[in-house]
Amino acid sequence: MRIAIIGSGNVGKALATAATKAGHHVTLSARSPEKAREAAQATKSHAASSNRDAVKDAELVVLAVPADKVDEVIGSLSPELDGKVIIDVTNRIDTNDPGKVLDGSSMSEHIQKKAPKAHVVKAFNYAFASRMAEPKVNGTRLDGFVAGDDESAKQKALQFVESIGFRPIDAGPLAMARSLEGMGLLNVLLQIQNNWPWQSGWKLTGPTGDKE
Repeated sequence: MRIAIIGSGNVGKALATAATKAGHHVTLSARSPEKAREAAQATKSHAASSNRDAVKDAELVVLAVPADKVDEVIGSLSPELDGKVIIDVTNRIDTNDPGKVLDGSSMSEHIQKKAPKAHVVKAFNYAFASRMAEPKVNGTRLDGFVAGDDESAKQKALQFVESIGFRPIDAGPLAMARSLEGMGLLNVLLQIQNNWPWQSGWKLTGPTGDKE
């Protein structure tokens, strides 16, 4: 697939590395063309001169930017996102007062309102960059949950999730992004509380089907 990744931080680079390794054509954009070129060189992907250039021919657009930059990025890309599948990887994190962000809403639903003609799905936000680059622990595939309202978009995202090594799991409608964002926050809080090494991932165990 042709994948556009907006954002050249740890998450963007981890997903770019995993996607190029899986054989996808990946184009990265960043705050500046220079940042994009640096990230592309490090991940063996392609650099775009702007976000618009990155998403132009993309089948999937991965939004890997800080939550407080989402409105700016989405606003600058309208109407280029019309009809596009957007994978929202963002999280609102407040370690001092988690209740502020666990408010019954989600970034994904917010993005869908901002880009109503796009098809937004939630994925990867519950995983650390280290696990996006290598979604296995002791030989066991971690779970890759995907939530979205558009079935075709969700299936495309699930294919991408599986292609880079996760076990794909349909997590239901886009409203379930609220739970996935809670899982992301919980993972962060557990690392801080227990002084863990930021390598943990989610795995649903038990009789959950054949795709182990």
